[in-house]
Amino acid sequence: MISPTHDTQPLVRMVGIGKSFEGVSVLRDVDLEIYAGETLALVGENGAGKSTLMKILAGAYPEYEGRVFMAGSEVRLHRPKAASELGIRLIHQELSLVPGMSVAENIFLGLEMRNPLGFLSRRRMGTRARELLLWLQTEVDVSKPVEHYSIAVQQTVEIAKALSAEARVLIMDEPTSALSEGETKRLFEIMGQLKSKGVAIVYISHRLEEIYAVADRIAVLCDGNFVGDDQPERLPPKELVRWMVGRKITQTFPDRKPLVGDTLMEVRGYSVRDPARAGKFVVEDVSFTLRAGEIVGLAGLRGAGNSELLWSLFGAWDYPPKGEIRIAGEPYSPTTVQSALAVGLALVTNDRKATGLVLSMDVTDNATLPSLSRMLTAGVFLTRRNQRKYAEPQLAELNTRARPSQVVATLSGGNQQRLVLAKWLLTEPRIFLMDEPTRGVDVVAKHEVYMLLSRLAQKGAGIILIMSELPELLAMCDRIFVMRQGRICARFSREQATPEAITAAAM
Repeated sequence: MISPTHDTQPLVRMVGIGKSFEGVSVLRDVDLEIYAGETLALVGENGAGKSTLMKILAGAYPEYEGRVFMAGSEVRLHRPKAASELGIRLIHQELSLVPGMSVAENIFLGLEMRNPLGFLSRRRMGTRARELLLWLQTEVDVSKPVEHYSIAVQQTVEIAKALSAEARVLIMDEPTSALSEGETKRLFEIMGQLKSKGVAIVYISHRLEEIYAVADRIAVLCDGNFVGDDQPERLPPKELVRWMVGRKITQTFPDRKPLVGDTLMEVRGYSVRDPARAGKFVVEDVSFTLRAGEIVGLAGLRGAGNSELLWSLFGAWDYPPKGEIRIAGEPYSPTTVQSALAVGLALVTNDRKATGLVLSMDVTDNATLPSLSRMLTAGVFLTRRNQRKYAEPQLAELNTRARPSQVVATLSGGNQQRLVLAKWLLTEPRIFLMDEPTRGVDVVAKHEVYMLLSRLAQKGAGIILIMSELPELLAMCDRIFVMRQGRICARFSREQATPEAITAAAM
């Protein structure tokens, strides 16, 4: 195990950590050291055990094998409060804030300040909340509900919440998945401030450029085993990927030779109402075509209207749109999700846990949910056998590592994303609306998604694709439209599209 260059003892030592779920081992004899004042990047494929290991450290999984030491003393992390009292705080990828509560109430949730009579002291909490956020260079009205603020502000509130409990170890799980480039830069600055105060940061991310930008040390898990750790300058990206997957990945993006066919979708003068602002539109006067075998990218900053456009086209927007749509020459009105399914549309949303899957249901039920009518026997009866007959070949084709009866909440992020894709493939669509299909998945799962998109296009499907990472968008798309303030403001062919041109148009 490689220690930082300065001669210190680890703040946290995890020794011989093991964990199983339903008899399936997900961690085996893992040793990990975390030092004060460093950023440790914890990386590995989805399902490698990263989140499980950190949840053990955060007290979320009280039953585990092995031993944990904090500042040289052995501790037993049997509940989150026990970890919090030791200064260990976990910021999940899905923020744990209560939307309707104020910023100050969220920061001190479970650690409320009280006056001598035992009543809540909102004044003291508000004052301290403002102090914490100002130190983090974020000035907001702490009395307002946290849902009124952007994801970036909410992320900072989560950090302030951790600091309110005097965090010594801050675990950040995919913290930039919903942040813009500028917001990500600001987060890195905050991390630097925390390190200077001696806080140890464990940073989980699948974005290699971020790992090399922030990490003092990189530790790698593969299939529940500890592979090794090293300093970034001694572990080049290709070697890191080999550590993660146990083999080399020779090609990231597929070599695409588009075979563009007839027009599948025509959109003319399309506008979508803004539910938060009377008389305003989140999508305004948008027109485009999509042809069979074509991948069209939608670029733009957050709030540009890209996602809202896809939701509306799929009939999942609360307000009826204005404009005209034709699918394969026939008029189409996106009034309901059922109407979209009937004409062969599928929508992969950008949040698999909130809108892509039902986490409490099992793998088979999730996979077959949109296409149950096709599995009825005699048009009336639905059997588990029939569901599995349809679902299992598709899940196997996408390399989904899960049992048919496994509850979806227990799957890794990569397997959840494979399940989302399998679910929509079973509906046999001809047009795919895909919003961030590679968000929060590892390099191997990303490669599988790229290959899937290429195969779908080769078979004649039309794909509208949103990807926030420009290298992905440029590599996968035949044309790219840039949206700004609800309108398409620029259009590029594959040959014309460059990162500079797209960024300039978006801004």
